Amino acid sequence: MVLSYESLPSSNKVLTAAASFTASIILLKSIANDLIPRQFYTYISSSLLRLSTRLSSHLTVVIEEFDALTPNQMFDASNFYLGTKISPSTHRIKVNKPQKDEELSITVDQNQEIVDFHGGIRLKWILQSSAVKQPIKGSKSGNHRTELRFFELSFHKKYKDAVLKVYLPYVLRKSKEIREEMKTVRLHTVDYNGTDYWSSVVLNHPASFDTMAMDPDTKKELIEDLDRFVKRKDYYRRVGKAWKRGYLFYGPPGTGKSSLVAAMANYLKFDVYDLDLREVQCNSDLRRLLIGSANRSILVIEDIDCNVGVQNRETDSAVAEDDKITLSGILNFIDGLWSSCGDERIIVFTTNHKNRLDPALLRPGRMDVQLEMSYCTFSGFKILASNYLKIEDHTLFSVIQELITKVEATPAEIAGELMKSEDADIALLSLIKFLENKQIRD
Repeated sequence: MVLSYESLPSSNKVLTAAASFTASIILLKSIANDLIPRQFYTYISSSLLRLSTRLSSHLTVVIEEFDALTPNQMFDASNFYLGTKISPSTHRIKVNKPQKDEELSITVDQNQEIVDFHGGIRLKWILQSSAVKQPIKGSKSGNHRTELRFFELSFHKKYKDAVLKVYLPYVLRKSKEIREEMKTVRLHTVDYNGTDYWSSVVLNHPASFDTMAMDPDTKKELIEDLDRFVKRKDYYRRVGKAWKRGYLFYGPPGTGKSSLVAAMANYLKFDVYDLDLREVQCNSDLRRLLIGSANRSILVIEDIDCNVGVQNRETDSAVAEDDKITLSGILNFIDGLWSSCGDERIIVFTTNHKNRLDPALLRPGRMDVQLEMSYCTFSGFKILASNYLKIEDHTLFSVIQELITKVEATPAEIAGELMKSEDADIALLSLIKFLENKQIRD
């Protein structure tokens, strides 16, 4: 049968028929709503939905943002991970710039489909939200949530085990790796007005192990100790110890104790929590501050010999512990039960006078590594000369080497002289004069 052009219906007739059909559907739906009981209508709709779900070849996993008041780690990891999966087909993204951060934070917006592939499996993510009838009070911010966000992850049913046992753990692991690569090290200080007693700023300290004027062998041993520590999670679990390590840096002022902490933080990408015990009111606050600090962090207590008000445990009492910080409180803080509230933590103590410390503080398990930060050596000077003057050798080095073995000068003092000029001759002559004058005075 051959249809001629004249036998085809006109476009007006087609549109008229379509409009009539649509109107009929709307009318029938209205009649159904009026004549069919609501409960029966709901039953039919839910039955059809269950039937559709049963016949579907896909499975949907729901990942909610919160479990009651507890944040869902899987949601947070997924949100961060998908921010790295933005494609040209994505039409809407969310960009956030925290006030104290330098980098932009990119996440997906609601109702945006993100497709990921893993092990040959096609996975479709969509961020959704549902309104909360009765606002839920947040546990940390104190704000009331009016909506609950959740991800819907859809994939073929036959890949259920692969997604739950392989893909989602991969998302958790990959999110952690990306965070560590992008992480900005932060410096936290005590703030009683904060929700967890801490406030923070970006730690822009440029110190690194390459710039530290330390004995090369000592530096190498410290780096190896840090590398060994971060790889021994299973070891600490097996031997039944908290995953933490204590360091004591001692020596005269200006020997680089604080700079070494910054170098460790930059090397490990660990946040630094600067705990000034003079700002802490009692042992209870000390415990709260410990709980408020994050995993993978360095907790620093500087000048420990000057900060502990009670010099021995015999004078402590139960009453005193509620009123002020005691040595017993410090010891419990270091290796008591409260010290186990977290993983991969480093505690660094600094002091100018090691001999003033109570022996109880120095035992292994509290201060595992005791590192003396002494006066500048010739090898330390050469590192400083390379950093400040960009020279590896000079005719004046032999004079400086002879002087530096006789004069006690800190790395800070040496650096101060080298900074006086970018001309190597002028800077080195200034250093020689400084060392000669110091030798006369001493």
